[in-house]
Amino acid sequence: MTKTAKVKKQHKQTPLMKQYFAMKAKYPDAILLFRVGDFYETFGEDAEKVANVLGIILTKRNNGGSDIPLAGFPYHSLDLYLPRLIKAGFRVAICEQLEKPSKEKKIVKRGVTEVITPGLTVDEKLLDHKNNNFLCAIHRINEKFGIAFLDLSTGEFIISQGNQLRIEKLIQSFQPSEIIFAKSHKDRIESFTGSDFYKYHLDEWIFSTDFATEKLRDHFKVQSLKGFGIEEVHEGQVAAGAILHYLESTENTKLDHINSISRIQLDEYVWLDRFTIRNLELVHSNHPTGIPLIQILDKTVSPMGSRMMRKWVLLPLLSVQAIHQRLSIVDFFKEQVEKGERLRSYLEQIGDLERLVAKISTGKIAPRELKQLESALNQIPHINELCNQTDQETLCEIASSLSYCEQVRDAIAEQIIIDPPSMISKGGVISEGVHEELDDLRHVVKNSKSLLAEIQESEAEKTGITNLKIGFNNVFGYYLEVTNKYKNQGLVPENWVRKQTLTGSERYITDELKKLETKILGAEEKILVIEEQIYLDLIASLFDYIPAIQKNAQVIAKLDCLQSLALVAEENNYCKPIVDESFSIDIKDGRHPVIEKHMEIGESYVPNDVFLDTKETQIMMITGPNMSGKSAILRQTALICLMAQMGSFVPASSARLGFLDKLFTRVGASDNISSGESTFMVEMNETASIMNNISDRSLILLDEIGRGTSTYDGISIAWSLAEYLYNNQKCCPKTLFATHYHELNKLADRYDRIKNYSVSTKEIGQKVIFLRKLIPGGSNHSFGIHVAQMAGMPRSVIARAQEILLELEQKSFEAAKTQGDISSRLDNVSSAMQLSIFETVDPTAGKLKAALMEVDIHRMTPIDCMMKLNELKKMMEE
Repeated sequence: MTKTAKVKKQHKQTPLMKQYFAMKAKYPDAILLFRVGDFYETFGEDAEKVANVLGIILTKRNNGGSDIPLAGFPYHSLDLYLPRLIKAGFRVAICEQLEKPSKEKKIVKRGVTEVITPGLTVDEKLLDHKNNNFLCAIHRINEKFGIAFLDLSTGEFIISQGNQLRIEKLIQSFQPSEIIFAKSHKDRIESFTGSDFYKYHLDEWIFSTDFATEKLRDHFKVQSLKGFGIEEVHEGQVAAGAILHYLESTENTKLDHINSISRIQLDEYVWLDRFTIRNLELVHSNHPTGIPLIQILDKTVSPMGSRMMRKWVLLPLLSVQAIHQRLSIVDFFKEQVEKGERLRSYLEQIGDLERLVAKISTGKIAPRELKQLESALNQIPHINELCNQTDQETLCEIASSLSYCEQVRDAIAEQIIIDPPSMISKGGVISEGVHEELDDLRHVVKNSKSLLAEIQESEAEKTGITNLKIGFNNVFGYYLEVTNKYKNQGLVPENWVRKQTLTGSERYITDELKKLETKILGAEEKILVIEEQIYLDLIASLFDYIPAIQKNAQVIAKLDCLQSLALVAEENNYCKPIVDESFSIDIKDGRHPVIEKHMEIGESYVPNDVFLDTKETQIMMITGPNMSGKSAILRQTALICLMAQMGSFVPASSARLGFLDKLFTRVGASDNISSGESTFMVEMNETASIMNNISDRSLILLDEIGRGTSTYDGISIAWSLAEYLYNNQKCCPKTLFATHYHELNKLADRYDRIKNYSVSTKEIGQKVIFLRKLIPGGSNHSFGIHVAQMAGMPRSVIARAQEILLELEQKSFEAAKTQGDISSRLDNVSSAMQLSIFETVDPTAGKLKAALMEVDIHRMTPIDCMMKLNELKKMMEE
């Protein structure tokens, strides 16, 4: 905006625009939807953005002699346009007229009633019923982080704290719609959240311990946070307090449904880092046509169940007892098909109970949604009865925590009609017999003509004026009309008030007629006022039941997940796994749960056995051709373990699994170009994270480690990693190691707990058939050219590749005769016991060692490094 324009804005403004700019100054970062009559209008830069996003006309408005851009839409189109603005990444402040226009006031009072952001929406058009809509806050003190998640649409409020790796994992798991943080930490937080999330920064003072603790205590009306189990989660409390402040600053003040806060106990769940969640495609596929695991497992029929299933997939259990409890109920419903179907039929009628109860708190629940709440609560007794008719103890225990909430059901049934309109403003919501005055007014509206006729007949009978008529005009309303004939006869009573004289008649009003007129003309408006008040009182009376209904929603979600897993197990022929405290993984005829569901017609998935433990087969070195199924075997093993620990049956003929505490994967290839990291650098970062966090109960999947660099470098890194996993003094993590480097088969000759396996093939002439069966022993052929041929590579390219391969193999053979092949040379490498190059009597080597020991690489610039290398080179030449 130019300086001249600013001056005009300051000194030449209409009263309306002055009010607009005052309101806009309070919400500079939001699109301000300014209610003007029947329209929401935007001005200036907001108007240009809105017109562009919504595709509406950009026009102008006079502002005290100068024009200002204007774009607006009818108020009843808000539901259409608001979701588009939010999805486009805008914050939207809705400014309403807070009073009715009148001739006495030049301008009506206005105020912002709501600020909507991606993380603070309860609009169904913006929400995915299968996913939570989390707002996330991150607090940082040096290398310690606190994090909090709030779903305003359900009231779920959870916190945690830890190092950056832990925070990254939580963000990947919960996928917040919006992240808030202190502006001073912007660079650090954006470095690991990337561009995938909508972010908004706040002032530093908001993220202070005293301020946050006070906010939490005030909100929950408690003296101490010990009752929530978060007393020691100091950094997490700060993040949670920042969320409460953010809610207040965005006019979100109706928060009775946020009545609890809990700690995310990550030590109760299998550790899945963000790479593993991505690589195993648990909830999202890495490919446009791919299918994530959750799509196979989620057969829930309620939105709450679907949201809980996602959490179960991302947070598999560590407690063997808790796993067994889930498995026992899944087993029950798998065997008791009829009971499972009955439960499913009840659950289908419940709807999104969790979000319905949140709408009670915010006062945004519609009449039809109240009836849905009544319908949902009507199913609770049926669900309770079904569960208690079994001898399944865990199931009975779950059902016992359900609350019937009879008062809620009865109040809604009594006060709301069976099929109400979608909005209270349309009227006709409240049942007959609830309010005496309301019934009377409705009777007046419905029978106004007959009531007027009764007055006409009564007055005609009393006065003897046989042709008495009742009429209406806009000047003085209803009237009695008497012709001059009867007027002259003196039949008009003295208590009638004359209002108008016509040529042949006179018009009168009476007290009775005026009272009826007042009722008739004001009835519609008064009916709406009374209905709205009754409706608001009803909603207010339900506040005390919010925690009980929320508890019901959680129990129903759990039952929904368990019946879903039973249904999936029955449909896909899954077996019940045995999960214990051993250190072995023994899977018979394991299958990939996703791939087997999407085989070509006529094909069937080839199952495979996998056995891993810490004493006999700690590391399976799997070789085999491209496209033979090595990666599928790795992934299916991990998915079977995760499914078992979330309480699901698994795709196998049998599975005995010692529970895992961590699962790591390094599969696939991806660049992080925006951060300047190559495929190989990403691979090494992910692998380093694995090596630094292994445990005895870890399962590690390594697929083609080292392929992003030269052959010798790649083999060396892969070899060294295998040795480290075998020889490190901390633990013996179970590992599946798929590789093209056939030289790694030599490791099995040296180490007892490393076993060679390969995926079998069959060669018939020039054709190769992939049998996809895992067999003992290594493989020495990759069939890369054959795979290129299958992909449709031109024949000339294939033929030339075969010629080059023969030539290279011949040269390799000649070189091997004189120098020994790489496998032979690797045989001469002693692993952990190899002497260092510095442990010699060579004085030059000693000098090099001394020089290197003095180097602090963390303080060196690239130029310093080059100079130091040059110095070391000169030392070698001396």
